[in-house]
Amino acid sequence: MVDALLKVDAVGDEVLARSALGLVAGVPRLVVRLDEHARSAPWYDQYREPAWRRVAGRFSGASSGPVATALASMHGDGRIRERAVAAMVARPYAEVMPFLVVRTADWVGPVRDRARAGLAVSLADGAALYLPAVLPMALRLEARLRAGFAVIQVRAAVLAATEQSWRGLFGSGDRRERRFVFDVVLAQGRLRVPELVTLAESDPDVRVRARAAEAACRDAVWTRRHDVLRRLARSTRAEVRVVALTGLVRVGQDADVVRYLDDGAPLVRAVARDAARRLGTDAREHYRRGVDTDEPAVGAIAGLAETGSVADGPLLLRLLGHERPRVRAQAVRGLRLLDAVVAGELVALVRDPSPAVVREVTLALRPVAGALPPALPWDLLRDGRAELRRAGYKLLRGRGVGIELRAALILAADVDPRLAERGKADATRITRDAAFTAWRSAPRPELQVTATEHAELVTLAARAAAALGEETGRQLADWLTSGRPGE
Repeated sequence: MVDALLKVDAVGDEVLARSALGLVAGVPRLVVRLDEHARSAPWYDQYREPAWRRVAGRFSGASSGPVATALASMHGDGRIRERAVAAMVARPYAEVMPFLVVRTADWVGPVRDRARAGLAVSLADGAALYLPAVLPMALRLEARLRAGFAVIQVRAAVLAATEQSWRGLFGSGDRRERRFVFDVVLAQGRLRVPELVTLAESDPDVRVRARAAEAACRDAVWTRRHDVLRRLARSTRAEVRVVALTGLVRVGQDADVVRYLDDGAPLVRAVARDAARRLGTDAREHYRRGVDTDEPAVGAIAGLAETGSVADGPLLLRLLGHERPRVRAQAVRGLRLLDAVVAGELVALVRDPSPAVVREVTLALRPVAGALPPALPWDLLRDGRAELRRAGYKLLRGRGVGIELRAALILAADVDPRLAERGKADATRITRDAAFTAWRSAPRPELQVTATEHAELVTLAARAAAALGEETGRQLADWLTSGRPGE
């Protein structure tokens, strides 16, 4: 990258140089990586002159080009960095601002002080021009030692920015930048309730939605704007609904809140149950009536699991054959939460067409895996559907070293990359736990298998050798050799 930028600088075309510099400056992590490279790059090379020594040769002060000046600001020699910072301050433009921001956290005092003074003056004189380039870099460096100055200057610049300027930053920045700008303007009171409601309903960032909903609902509670609270309570976003319902509770509208007992979000249901308690409504009976219908709401099933007991298990068992996958999945989850799992009833659902149902059934069956037909997990592990192979693998966990190793070796050769990676990781862990080391404090796992099972493990290990790697494959082969039955 440094070599490429130096070639651009050698052309002598300032427009081209600033364009190239803008591409680099537009990626803050790349600027940081260049700065790290400058500190770690060797000064001497046996075959050619190192790039950063050529940077010093290209830089001659304020008359140097943009690329040479920006690269010189990262040089290992503090005197060169200070001269480069002075050149950037004397002739500021947006493309070098990220490089100037990096130097505000410099470990050398004179370099740091000059960069800070230059950044403060630039933002004071031309915030609209420089802030879009400074903000991403300042936030990128926020966790660095001595980087707080740049963040403070950016916050002050956003506070003083015109509406057009801060709206441009909020509309074009990445998630972190938008959150920063939003927090500043929200604290300053620049956003009115209608705009906060719009953001709460439609902004793509969950944090902005939640903060906007909180601010809008707080204002609505103070001004008794129940219409705003009811509108946000109808939002499709759970984080917005729960804030709006909390606002309705504070203004005494419990009757409106109770209508959300069957909501799909757990926190919303909790707020609604609290309102129901104050109104004398039995939430558990409400959920029982809601579940005992032909078309139960998923939220009602979840609510019964949160408030019911083992005695409510039969209500959920009758839903295992429902035509809607979400209802079946939630019924299985409810049985698990109520500790009312009947293994025989759920085995039939382990091959359900819905992956969501398969996941819930697997979670429910894991504690009672010993009661399952012994061949079932192995059959699932070799099934054509990836979710069933994953289910079979999970059902074999915790069944002993021999079984876990066999399952991991089978999975390591799976056609699904994620499953194969999982099998490889587990097989590697088991093998390394068994490898002899002088510092071992825990006993080595014992491989208690029959001769037939041992032979199968040897075959599986040979098939998975390429996936496991040379070292792990050798350790596994040595372990299997030393752990043959009868030895």
